[in-house]
Amino acid sequence: MAEEIERKFLLKSDAWKSAVTSSARLQQGYLSTSAKATVRIRIFDDTRAVLTLKGKAIGLTRPEFEYEVPLADAREMMALSSPNIVEKRRHKAPFGNHVWEIDVFEGLHEGLVLAEVEMSSERDEVAIPDWIGREVTDDDRYANASLSRTPGVPQ
Repeated sequence: MAEEIERKFLLKSDAWKSAVTSSARLQQGYLSTSAKATVRIRIFDDTRAVLTLKGKAIGLTRPEFEYEVPLADAREMMALSSPNIVEKRRHKAPFGNHVWEIDVFEGLHEGLVLAEVEMSSERDEVAIPDWIGREVTDDDRYANASLSRTPGVPQ
């Protein structure tokens, strides 16, 4: 089974910017955000698209299935997901044995910046950069699916 194992953090400084190796603009629309599963369409830099299905998390791990879809189809699915759309620029910054993904939110969530790190197992040791702040992995307000339903920055 495909799965995602990740932790999510707020940032305490913008020192991460000097470590960025790539970035992309993401637009993601949520077609379903039930307690059982989340269905999302994501468009990268308006050039490619992925349909993602995520199951309920147990600990840090949750089932995740991703499928490339034609860009034209993705645009139609994005329209179906309105108004549950999240816009952000994702930056990748290697640190230690992991690549951190820093999401700088735009539009309705402008001002929010989150860092995520994906792991190979829940026991995976992650080196934490100095620019990382409070962990919000278990705070549903910072889940992208929750953000898609609520404008603004969580308080």
